[in-house]
Amino acid sequence: MQERLAGVADRVQSHLDQVLKPFEGPVGEAMRYATRGGKRVRAFLVMESARLHGIKDSCAIWPGTAIEAMHAYSLVHDDLPCMDDDALRRGQPTVHVKWDEATAVLVGDALQALAFEMVCHKDVPKRADLALALARAAGGRGMVLGQALDIAAESAASPLTLDQITRLQAGKTGALIEWSATSGAVMAGADTAPLQAYARALGLAFQIRDDVIDVTGDAATAGKAVGKDAKAGKATFVSLLGLDEAKARAGALADQACDALSVYGKEANGLQHLARFVIARKA
Repeated sequence: MQERLAGVADRVQSHLDQVLKPFEGPVGEAMRYATRGGKRVRAFLVMESARLHGIKDSCAIWPGTAIEAMHAYSLVHDDLPCMDDDALRRGQPTVHVKWDEATAVLVGDALQALAFEMVCHKDVPKRADLALALARAAGGRGMVLGQALDIAAESAASPLTLDQITRLQAGKTGALIEWSATSGAVMAGADTAPLQAYARALGLAFQIRDDVIDVTGDAATAGKAVGKDAKAGKATFVSLLGLDEAKARAGALADQACDALSVYGKEANGLQHLARFVIARKA
């Protein structure tokens, strides 16, 4: 799985390097900086979903790269002092630390716009449908809503319940994962239901694993600060379920994700392996 992810990551990075070449000045430099590294899980989902539906790699690379630009934008803004206030991302200084807050805001804005530009490339089938779905996934009914709920939870009178955290994370983490996993079906005009079910289970398992890493991991391996949620008294899957139960819940969700792909047979092995990887990763 690591090798397959690395292969997609290399393709995405090469494509991003080409797309970002014309961008000038500090913002252009910071855009290139912000889009380096990472596991490229979302791009992998796009490429595998496309492969399942007979979409060529040369077409799928555009939405695959677009979702990584959108994800990078979310991280740059999420790291800002007015949000999560993080100084470290992927083992490197965050954009607002390396440059300044204004540059970080502009970099996020530019990367979000670039994501839609790439989704709408002429080689992408059903690009209008993809762009509409991405707007919904990334906006006030998806990722932004999840982030807003997360910020509100920090000053709430009482910690969130399990159902509330699940809803929060369905937006903050799950919405872009769902868009990625269903993109191949959208481009092919096929049924998105199996991949949607897979993605919803995968996205929740991904976030539970993040909560586990925040408790059991170390900053050097994770590439970012850990233990912040506990220090802030923030409710997480681990704080509500306990460490062992959280791990068990993530495992059950990975099983659920794999079962949702049964309609594709062995062709979905890559996506099934990804579900197992997600709940075992250390960063």
